[in-house]
Amino acid sequence: MVDDRRLPSLASIRAFEAAARVGSFAAAAQELDTTAASVSYHVRRLEAQTGMQLFRRHAQRVELTAAGELVAAEATRAFALLRASFAKAADVDALRLSVTTLPTLGTSWLTPRLGRFRARHPDIAFELDLSPEPQDLASGRFDAAIRNGLGDWPGLATVELFPSVFMPLCAPAMLGACADLADPQARPELPLLGRPDWWALWYRALGADCVPRPDRFGTTFSAEYLDIAAAIAGQGIAMGSPVLFRDDIEAGRLVPAHPLVATDGRRFWLAYPAVRRQAHKIACFREWLCDEAATALRAIRLRLPRLPGPSAP
Repeated sequence: MVDDRRLPSLASIRAFEAAARVGSFAAAAQELDTTAASVSYHVRRLEAQTGMQLFRRHAQRVELTAAGELVAAEATRAFALLRASFAKAADVDALRLSVTTLPTLGTSWLTPRLGRFRARHPDIAFELDLSPEPQDLASGRFDAAIRNGLGDWPGLATVELFPSVFMPLCAPAMLGACADLADPQARPELPLLGRPDWWALWYRALGADCVPRPDRFGTTFSAEYLDIAAAIAGQGIAMGSPVLFRDDIEAGRLVPAHPLVATDGRRFWLAYPAVRRQAHKIACFREWLCDEAATALRAIRLRLPRLPGPSAP
């Protein structure tokens, strides 16, 4: 007797449904990529679990019993609906792209350009997550990420976009107050904004043998784009990326306070699960993003010809 609180084995139901639909254990085995003996085992297990004979066995074929015909009709209908639901879900997934990235890159560089991606691929719905911490791409929540680092993340395919570089940036009206910037021990008219470790790297690249004193720094912000916003407002000299903030430089809201561009050796990368490298939506985004990154690099190198080039293969 069938216990209505517990379904029989799903594997047995699947084997039975395939055998009933194609009329043969051997043909069902070929469809399920298994053996006829395995199909026969699962069908017998199902018959034992339900207490019903579902097939009459003949020498070269099997024949459904009356009970088997009833179960087969419902099982075939159920599996057809299940297959249709997976197909529908695949269609929905193919048209929705979810990307996670750092707040500064997402706010200052990627978001202003997303209109061009939507114009090129209007059928793909785009979702953007901004997080200072790298999100797990194996969880299925996100399709891809734009990350900063060395590009060596296990299980992920990566495409280099542009170098992680930084230089002092300020509002044009504040440029005259930056005359003593090259001396880390001087007391400048404007406070320093941004990460102290970037300022230390920048001064080392400049050849200075010491780092700026803590009292030279102004307000501490949680993200690079906030440092830049404060610099644009005339509140200090921000250490920021001329690549990410090229639009502000081109628009005249920012100017380099010193021509030296430094780097921490890292780069920005598009990353996504290696097993999904052929996914259409990821391929579309990868092609568009690489075009945008190349355009941004060409434009900023006209102003900063000493900008570091691509990493060695």
